[in-house]
Amino acid sequence: MPSRPTLYVRNGCHLCEEASVLLDDMLGTDGWDAVDIETDDDLLLRYAHRIPVLAVDGEDRLELIITRPDLTDVLGGR
Repeated sequence: MPSRPTLYVRNGCHLCEEASVLLDDMLGTDGWDAVDIETDDDLLLRYAHRIPVLAVDGEDRLELIITRPDLTDVLGGR
């Protein structure tokens, strides 16, 4: 079974909020995980200038401006 998509975010990020709304709409509020990069120094270094970043099955697939068509392509039939 594939892992749940993970969205890397930080507080005050409007692109993160927009991606979250799309994911809620497509997968439901319990169909994906959000991780605040500010809770982990390694994540902060890795993603500081790229958020939001969507990881699927452990692979970073989308970043910055995430659109519904992009999500549909990456998530397929989820």
